This record gives sequence, structure tokens and C-alpha cells, in this order.
Amino acid sequence: MPEIIVVAHNIRSTHNVGSIFRTAEGLGVSKIILSGYTPYPVLPNDPRLPHISAKLTDQIHKTALGAEELVPFDYQEQPDLAALKRGGYRIVGLEQDSRSVMLPDYETPDKLALLLGEEVHGLTDELRAACDDLIEIPMRGQKESFNVSVAAGIALYHLALIHHM
Repeated sequence: MPEIIVVAHNIRSTHNVGSIFRTAEGLGVSKIILSGYTPYPVLPNDPRLPHISAKLTDQIHKTALGAEELVPFDYQEQPDLAALKRGGYRIVGLEQDSRSVMLPDYETPDKLALLLGEEVHGLTDELRAACDDLIEIPMRGQKESFNVSVAAGIALYHLALIHHM
């Protein structure tokens, strides 16, 4: 099974964050990095006001159901993708793009950081350019994309299990 880190950048919804935690825990993700304006559970020496961190932690817990206490996580203002690359991780952006590989055709590396972008606009051009690979989930309906937490679940299931069963 590959070693997977999830990087969730500028995810607005606490419910999406909680769902990503729960899915990550179920599929053996080793760590989650929350960045940008993504809400995150309380941290030791949390710089936020206590009532703010408590409120966000409670909201994340509604969908994470305790997974936020089981999956190691960190918060970074900007995701340090260069450090992940130095650590041997391939940066894999989940995004519709002209250079994206369809998820079923993607060969999962042994170490990867799955980069998720904001709910409406996805990954910025700068973050896309920093990715080693971009992957895309094939769509059959009329909608153009899945909800970010659903897309993360589909991608993580495939990356963690399909090529490694």
C-alpha cells in the first residue's frame, strides 16, 4: 500500500474537512496537511481565539466523528510542497486540466501527496504548476465535478487500494 498524505488547500466547509478526515482514516492516509483558509481542529498552542478553534473543531467533528483525533494533521498557511518533494513524495493534484491523467489510468507511486483545492475553483495555476502529476476522475453525468470530499474519497480509494490489492 502506498504512503499517502492529503493536502487540503482553501477548503471552505468544515463538513468537507470532516469528511476528508473520516475517509482518510478509513483508507490509511498517514497525515493531512490543512492550508490556506481551510478550517482545522484545535492544535497545541493554537494561535486562534479559543472560542473560534472550539467552534471549528465541533463543526469538523460532526462529519469526522472522531477521525480528526486519529489522523495526524498539521496546519500551514501555504502548503510546503517542496518539503514533501524532498521527502520523496510525488505531488499529485486532483484537478481537471489538459495535462490530467484519468484516475483509472494513473499508476500510483509508492509515496504521494494528494493535493485538493477549493470547492468552486479547484487548484490555482501556481499549485497546478507545482504538481508532479495531475489526475482527474472521469465524469459520466452532466455535472462537471464532484464535491471535493466525495472526489477525495474516490481518488483515495483508487490510489490506496486499486493498484495495490
